Amino acid sequence: MTHNIEDRKRWLALVVLCLGVLMIVLDSTIVNVALPSIAADLGFSETSLVWVVNGYMLTFGGFLLLGGRLGDLYGHRKLFLGGITLFTLASLACGIANSQAMLVCARAVQGLGGAVVSAVSLSLIMNLFIEPGERAKAMGVYGFVCAGGGSIGVLLGGLLTNVLSWHWIFLVNLPIGIAVYALCLALIPAGRGHAHGERLDVSGAVTVTAALMLAVYAIVNGNEAGWTSTQTLGLLGAAVVLLAAFLVIESRVQHPLMPLGLFRLRSIAVANVVGVMWAAAMFAWFFISALYLQRVLNYRPLGVGLAFLPANLIMGSFSLGLSARIVMRFGIRAPLAAGLLLAAAGLLLFARAPADGHFVMDVLPGMMLLGFGAGIAFNPVLLAAMSEVKPSESGLASGMVNTAFMMGGALGLAILASLAAARTSSLAQAGADTVTALNGGYHVAFMFGGALAAAAALIGATLLKRTMQPPAQDEGQASPQHSEAGSEAPNA
Repeated sequence: MTHNIEDRKRWLALVVLCLGVLMIVLDSTIVNVALPSIAADLGFSETSLVWVVNGYMLTFGGFLLLGGRLGDLYGHRKLFLGGITLFTLASLACGIANSQAMLVCARAVQGLGGAVVSAVSLSLIMNLFIEPGERAKAMGVYGFVCAGGGSIGVLLGGLLTNVLSWHWIFLVNLPIGIAVYALCLALIPAGRGHAHGERLDVSGAVTVTAALMLAVYAIVNGNEAGWTSTQTLGLLGAAVVLLAAFLVIESRVQHPLMPLGLFRLRSIAVANVVGVMWAAAMFAWFFISALYLQRVLNYRPLGVGLAFLPANLIMGSFSLGLSARIVMRFGIRAPLAAGLLLAAAGLLLFARAPADGHFVMDVLPGMMLLGFGAGIAFNPVLLAAMSEVKPSESGLASGMVNTAFMMGGALGLAILASLAAARTSSLAQAGADTVTALNGGYHVAFMFGGALAAAAALIGATLLKRTMQPPAQDEGQASPQHSEAGSEAPNA
């Protein structure tokens, strides 16, 4: 099925969809800079403050798969609009929040809206652009928004908090959300979901959503509760049991939430494994390097955002054109492996950055390599995860790859932060000063992050096909001209 709209309108629709995604990506980092101001204003303790972040992550991670499947059943545009509406209203509630409970609850609703938008936006973009060259370019734009949005969030969060107040990091979403909603109505035709007529697998939805939420809760609280504590191990054990129950359910129901046959597609399996490992490495880069700049080199929040600017500019130049040409020339496998190796090299450069480092000598080279790596690799990862999927499963595949990134990033960051904290503690006990101890801990995190990126490159280079085969059409699929906002079988 395909969007039967003219070329210029499709590219405008891409801009609108990416603007909606940018809101979601920004919100994962823009809050971090404002946390001290939020704590002072609403009286959060150090323990309770983490729920401003964790409340969002819990619902975001838990509902990605379900959101993608609902898009397949009831229409991707309909779910995208619903997610934008929910996210925008929750942003308003966050912005006017005058109590801890109100802010945390509104953040949880934001996470739910963000999960729906993230889960269906990728399938909408894939279905808008079915010609391989145009699809590669469109995915490059999407990749740039996803990869560079976090850095923009740090910059914007510092600016809004310093100039206005923390309330505006949420209120700024209102005009954007309204504009995205209106433009989406005008640019993307309505239609039924590609899996219209199938029943929602309620038992599967409940078990996998509960499993993901328990896993996210265990991960984000692992450092505080202890990774070997009864709470953490119990939650992870319960998540594993629920996930096993989900797989049993999926093998027996007539219309499964996640057809297990998807994992027989090598591209999906490999792309999701690579996505988990790469997200862990990239989260290590973004968050640990931001801590290095702030706590070791004493950068202010705005300075941290500016330090990431070279990487963002490089990612932008690749994502907005160069990456598409590389994919069309060399396929998917080689650019993915090359990009991940460059990212690994950048992380290893950060692993040697001294406590008295200078930007040009010790920060910029790693930033540039990571910018090249992310700009080259992100597009192939997304194409690998989506290109062989049938239209009726595109929303689910989108939810799967977003879940892989989210879970990989959360788990990787939690583990790498624990390793960094352990190394810092041992150096401090050995008599090192605070800055040296912190820097030593960050070095360990960067080294492990580099190892993960290199391992992901090896897996992608050896197991991924060079090019993707087009998927089979859905059985009984209608003519392309009769469908929702567009999706025909991808042929990239």
